[in-house]
Amino acid sequence: MTLSNIPKHLAIILDGNGRWAKKLGQPRSFGHYMGGRNLFSVAKACKKWGIQKLSVYAFSTENWKRPEDEVHYLMTKPIEMYHENKHRIQEIDYKITFAGRRDRFSKELLDVIEDIEAKTKDYTGFELTICADYGAYDEIITAANRATQPLTPASLEKELMVKEPVDLLIRTSGEMRLSNFLLWQVAYAEFYFAKVHWPAFNEKQLIKALKSYQKRQRRFGGLSS
Repeated sequence: MTLSNIPKHLAIILDGNGRWAKKLGQPRSFGHYMGGRNLFSVAKACKKWGIQKLSVYAFSTENWKRPEDEVHYLMTKPIEMYHENKHRIQEIDYKITFAGRRDRFSKELLDVIEDIEAKTKDYTGFELTICADYGAYDEIITAANRATQPLTPASLEKELMVKEPVDLLIRTSGEMRLSNFLLWQVAYAEFYFAKVHWPAFNEKQLIKALKSYQKRQRRFGGLSS
């Protein structure tokens, strides 16, 4: 595959962690753990292939409705993993940012988020944005309320949590819906639905999606020449 016509901004809905674990006879928490580990492998592959930004849907504003023990795991395991591996953060050579609400996270989780952002803020060339406690409805309403200028597409975009338009959106696990993810940003995105569950989505699967994208004609409402 050539590096021509690579999406600048790739978004992925990380779906299927629990189903992947169930197929292996493991608890859903194991799927979330392996899905989290897979994120950094895929981010590395995205950087390798020239993608400038990867935005992933890790936890939605609606995911609080999940069973209490699962939510507790998702809110505490990242803290544990970070403290076990924070000596390796210097190995990450790209910027990591977080998008979403922060008023419902524990202080311990907020400290981890802020530490990661601070330690990677000076990197350029590739950015991983982890969307956690994120919902597009919430993002758009919040942006509209913050806008101090007359509301236009440009003034609204200045207030969005994720400002860059998405070129390609991938959803894993065979589901074919957006689930309130980056609704404004994907207005002219190409979609790719992978059947594999997120923990099994690897560089080979990424390349298949990128090859599909390279065959698309993006006209943005106009006509191809």
